[in-house]
Amino acid sequence: MNFVFYFLVAAAFVTAAWHQVRWAGEGAAPMDALSRAMVESAAGSVELALGLVGVMTLFLGLMKVAEAGGLLTIIARLIRPLMVRLFPSVPAEHPAMGAMILNLSANALGLGNAATPFGIRAMQELERLNTRPGTATDAMVLFLAINTSSVTLLPTGVIALRAAAGSADPAGILPTTLFATFCATAAAIIAAFAYRRFFPLEREAAPAVVPTELPAETEVLPAEAGQAYPLWVSMLAMGTLLALIPFSVLYGQVIAPWILPGLMLAFLTFGLLRRVRIYEVFVEGAKEGFQVALRIIPYLVAILVAVAMLRASGALQAAIGLLAPWTGAVGLPAEALPMALLRPLSGSGAYGVLASIINDPAIGPDSYTGYLVSTLQGSTETTFYVLAVYFGAVQVRRIRHALLAALTADVVAVFAAVFACTYFLL
Repeated sequence: MNFVFYFLVAAAFVTAAWHQVRWAGEGAAPMDALSRAMVESAAGSVELALGLVGVMTLFLGLMKVAEAGGLLTIIARLIRPLMVRLFPSVPAEHPAMGAMILNLSANALGLGNAATPFGIRAMQELERLNTRPGTATDAMVLFLAINTSSVTLLPTGVIALRAAAGSADPAGILPTTLFATFCATAAAIIAAFAYRRFFPLEREAAPAVVPTELPAETEVLPAEAGQAYPLWVSMLAMGTLLALIPFSVLYGQVIAPWILPGLMLAFLTFGLLRRVRIYEVFVEGAKEGFQVALRIIPYLVAILVAVAMLRASGALQAAIGLLAPWTGAVGLPAEALPMALLRPLSGSGAYGVLASIINDPAIGPDSYTGYLVSTLQGSTETTFYVLAVYFGAVQVRRIRHALLAALTADVVAVFAAVFACTYFLL
């Protein structure tokens, strides 16, 4: 991200300097326009973050109620039969299985902060089964590939940002995100199995190394996570979930206005039935949302200022003119190309680009481009960050085909998002 940030600023400065040298004295001076854009975008990014506070606190408050009611455990028990088939080398009752299930369940609900501790715990437990310390096992690679493909059922952060940007239908990206994330996850699984023959493990096994003591936040896993519903219940749930895709395509315009109010009522009702003190827990989660919204201000300022400099200097328009004939032919507007390239590198950077695009009056959150970049943000993950954190937690240096499988899923997610937005919206 350091290089990306510097490249954006340097490209804007060089372009503005070139125009300044050729300036004939008519209109605003290019360097003056660049300076004004920097100051205005910095102030605007803070206003955007403050406007996001209310929506973010609402969603994280609701998710806290669902989490306290045990929704993560329910989802974990539903997908357990599938997990034991995907990871035959991991014993069904091993702690690694429970941690992986809880990690993917938290990701599905958009609980990034809750997912990371479970993911680290899963990698540490998988390392206990590893007979080749320092080298990623097939189970580790598959887990990371699925994780980076971001199985997302409810992209709460993107919905919140779209609402703050004035979208008439903030949750309208649910059908496109669901389609894209399923395609990306399927591609991740296929790629992980297909590529591993080209990255074989060494034949000689070294003694397994037991990791050091686990971090405090990952010590305890719910006991219910080790259990599973009957297979037919899991299959019924998966079938229902898959059926939501064509259903949302056919009736998306009808059900869209019901989604947000329905989600709020459903989560609160779920918490009430599970004997959760919904008001107190909601307020606790809302406090976290307030803190999250404030923490992203520096990231928004950095990326929005860089993007504003690109626009004011004319560099962005030049790039769009150069790339538009190529990317536009496949349904990917050149305005959305930076988002597609930046998403695997930096979550905060991509978030800032998304905010910049959907808050642009010439684009807006409800245009085709607005829907596309929102879908990309909701259906993909920060690949390099996830690989660095999870493999770094267990000191794995030879990651084998993990990066290749994850990038394959990212590419498929982009094309799936383009297809979904083109087919569903146009």
